[in-house]
Amino acid sequence: MAAKKSPKPRPEEFRSEALAQALEKQDVAAVALALRHGNTVVPLLRAGVRDNPLDGGEVWTFRDPNTGDVALLLFSDAKNKPTNLPPGVGIYSPEWLRQFLTQHGETITTVFLDIAGPHPMQASPDDLLKALG
Repeated sequence: MAAKKSPKPRPEEFRSEALAQALEKQDVAAVALALRHGNTVVPLLRAGVRDNPLDGGEVWTFRDPNTGDVALLLFSDAKNKPTNLPPGVGIYSPEWLRQFLTQHGETITTVFLDIAGPHPMQASPDDLLKALG
């Protein structure tokens, strides 16, 4: 008998309600709490291999062609990701975000949350690491 494949996540699963509400209120403390205790939607350049739980894919970052600055984009909902970004998304834990920012914090100059709205915010990697505790 063939092993069952895990079902694909539904689009509504690529959402953090707590983060969406915190961004709507522009409440920095609530954003920190949502990031510390919930998942975050991240654009992917390459999705992970479905049958390999160790392959989380390749995160897409934006490099400003004029300055060379690198930005990480995070979203409260996959629906808020602009269509001009790569089509793939992943949903990642607070621990993943902490590790990613720790590993790439010297390269990433800023982090945008829901950059295209409806309620965008911006923070430095250091500020997010402090928020993640």
